[in-house]
Amino acid sequence: MKVLLTSDIEKLGWLGDVVQVSSGYARNFLLPQGLAEPATEQNIKSIAAEKARRAELRMRQREQLEAAAAAVEGAEAVIAAAANEQGHLFGSVTPRAIAENLRQQGFEVADEVVQLAEHIRQVGTHSVGLKFADDLTVTINVVVVAEQKDVNESTG
Repeated sequence: MKVLLTSDIEKLGWLGDVVQVSSGYARNFLLPQGLAEPATEQNIKSIAAEKARRAELRMRQREQLEAAAAAVEGAEAVIAAAANEQGHLFGSVTPRAIAENLRQQGFEVADEVVQLAEHIRQVGTHSVGLKFADDLTVTINVVVVAEQKDVNESTG
C-alpha cells in the first residue's frame, strides 16, 4: 500500500515522501497515529510546502552538525577523577562527563553524541568516537588523570 508520510519516521522516510508499506502496517499503525495519509494527488499537493520547509530545515541542521564535527575533530578532553595507586578509578568517566568537558572548551556536543562501549574506569588516554549522524563521526582523545590530593590538608 502506498502512503504519504505526514511526519519524519526513522528508517522509513521524511515528511511528504510517498512510500510503499504493508497494508497492515499502514492500516494498524501509520494511519491511526496520524503519521501517514493515503497517497492521493490532493494530499501530495497539500503537503508540498511543508515538505520543502522541512527539507530546508534538515539541510541547515546537517550543516550545523558538520561544522560542529569539524570543530571538535582532534580535540582532547582532560578529565580528573579519583583513582588508586594502580590507576583504577573509584568511579568512572561517562559520556555525559566527556560531553560536559567539551562544552566547557566551547564545542557544541550533546551528551548522546559521545559513543562509549563502556564507561572509562582506568587512568590514561582513550580514543572516543563522537557520532553526530549515521555517516558523520569523529574521534577525539580523552585523557583521564588522577586527581591530585591537597598536601596541605591537616591529618587530624
